[in-house]
Amino acid sequence: MAEVILTENRDGVLIVTLNRPESMNSLNRKLLADLNKLVSEISVDRAVRVVIITGAGTKAFCSGADLKERATMTPLEVKQYIQMIRNTFTMVENLPQPVIAAVNGFAFGGGTELALASDIRIAAPNAVMGLTETSLGIIPGAGGTQRLVRLVGKGKAKEMIFTAHRAKADEALAIGLVNKVAPEGGLVDCALEMAGRIKKNAPIALEMAKYAINYGSEVDLGTGLAIESNCYAVTIPTKDRIEGLTAFREKRPPVYTGE
Repeated sequence: MAEVILTENRDGVLIVTLNRPESMNSLNRKLLADLNKLVSEISVDRAVRVVIITGAGTKAFCSGADLKERATMTPLEVKQYIQMIRNTFTMVENLPQPVIAAVNGFAFGGGTELALASDIRIAAPNAVMGLTETSLGIIPGAGGTQRLVRLVGKGKAKEMIFTAHRAKADEALAIGLVNKVAPEGGLVDCALEMAGRIKKNAPIALEMAKYAINYGSEVDLGTGLAIESNCYAVTIPTKDRIEGLTAFREKRPPVYTGE
């Protein structure tokens, strides 16, 4: 049986590929369980500096839930399944490493929700994204109603969810749903270039910056500033901070170790 998730570590940049192209990389229970386990392992792996998530093939990033499998589930199993998706995507969002979603092709429902849980989204020219659940009689259940509104604003999020709208790459860029549209055939290279620029910087500083942004944006300004101050304090005693200052003084690129 083929692996449903493939991984490749390119000098600290871990490429995670959802590998069910015959099912448009939809989320069956096996893929979801493997992704949950992998994300848990990545969270404590200091050798991984940046994560790129993409889908096998060129047709789909992830089409969301495997509806054929879900049709066989009992109501209790559906509830457990949705909880697993929601929890797994929250784990992706909370990874200490920066996460880039390289969106190749269709990303509907849970596929868009996985991209929303990532820190940065880069789309292929043929990418199409949308939270289409209302057309199936349900609503986004893995964070879509919460993360989309924080990214594109309440009015646009309501419009997209209420109409089950599918946004092509250029529209996704225009509304801020993605950070960048890659050149034709250059999605992974574009994501790797972005990851390379991120990887040059200090791991602890990146982790603390991510934490401050994620948690500070959910509270009032005073509390957010306190979170930022605490995160800054974590970086002060690190060897990386000393290395950054030394490298600047010596006019050379810093070599960060995450210590």
